[in-house]
Amino acid sequence: MNETPLRYAYVRSPRELADLIDRLEGAETIAFDTEFVSEHSYRPELCLIQVAADGVLAAIDTLAIDDVTPFWRFLVEHDHQTVVHAGREEFRFVRSATDRHPEDWFDVQIAAGLVGFDYPAALGNLLGTYVGVQVAKGEARTDWRRRPLAPAQIEYALQDVLHLAELRNVLEDRLERLGRLDWLYSEIDDWQVEQLALESKERWIRAAGIGSLSPRMLAVYREVWLWRESEAERRDQPLRRVLRDDLLVELAKRRTSDPKSIRMIRGLDRGDLQSQLPALARAVERGLSLPESELPQLDKTPAPPQMTLLVQFLSSALGSVCRHAQVASSLVGTASDLRDFLADRMGLRRDEQEPPALAQGWRAEVIGSRIDEIISGKLAVRVARPKADDPLGFIPVTEAMLDEETRVGGKKTSEKSRSGQRRRGADRPRDADS
Repeated sequence: MNETPLRYAYVRSPRELADLIDRLEGAETIAFDTEFVSEHSYRPELCLIQVAADGVLAAIDTLAIDDVTPFWRFLVEHDHQTVVHAGREEFRFVRSATDRHPEDWFDVQIAAGLVGFDYPAALGNLLGTYVGVQVAKGEARTDWRRRPLAPAQIEYALQDVLHLAELRNVLEDRLERLGRLDWLYSEIDDWQVEQLALESKERWIRAAGIGSLSPRMLAVYREVWLWRESEAERRDQPLRRVLRDDLLVELAKRRTSDPKSIRMIRGLDRGDLQSQLPALARAVERGLSLPESELPQLDKTPAPPQMTLLVQFLSSALGSVCRHAQVASSLVGTASDLRDFLADRMGLRRDEQEPPALAQGWRAEVIGSRIDEIISGKLAVRVARPKADDPLGFIPVTEAMLDEETRVGGKKTSEKSRSGQRRRGADRPRDADS
């Protein structure tokens, strides 16, 4: 943190907010961040907005101002670039208030992953590496709902936006030199589409632990999930406080709409749930009574036994390819993405399914083509530099190498090899590397 106090505006009234928005007019880049508390309510409770743009530095006290919609509206209606770090909640705040989102969105966390930095990376690590700024952590445990906020707390929060524009400039320069600016904007577009999908009532299908459920169980799960969403919003409580995820799965597996039987499930005997058991039972019954033709289905394809081994092997290869290409492997894809890619190449996916992520856009350019070459046997993987950060190497497979593999793996053996076997004893097992 700076040794000298920061000069900033502490915005605590509608008039001061309007003045701030006037000062932001014409800014080419607006960096913003938020402080919120999400442990006690259905939606995160917004406590502070930090803003930095063209010499303007401000903290907006959202607990002192009843409606900060004018600020969100300004972000989506004016021509500028909006800069964030790990901006999922910021995106959701803007969407919730305006039903829109800023068109020109630059997330430094995603940008850093596309130039080889770890993903997801903390802002402090990015600032230290690319801008040479160390951020203090003294107020990391602040309860942002409490007032008044001390100057040290506000200055701590402002550090999250103070150097964002500079960090953005450094990352954009690196992306441009690598020819990857298009990658960034494509990735941000896809990220925004994904965030919009999370607002859908069908987001239940992304839940963990439902992969083994039958269609009928899925129908029950979906109805209970929707009940929990509605109940959590009505109570303004976090989802897990209304009903834990594992209990949703258990209800789906039990397939009983009898309130007495539901109450016998461990975890559902809480006092605060007793009055809700009839409503919960009705949700289960809706899933049980759904016609067969309307039952939800997951895109599940039985995996061949070799799939796990191939995914484990290719995960190492993918990591090495990513390091060589200077892109974060965790941004490129997960083991699930590799599994989808392999299933596609093995003809195990339906034609109407969307192409796997590793076969689209910049991922196909950097990763998919290389994995294709490995799968098809055109590229061999070897340990080239055991002590290096990138120890694996890749060798194009020639016809001669394939002939050698066939010769060694087949029944052909040289006279020298046969004589060696006779010396060791014909019945003695021989190591493949002997």
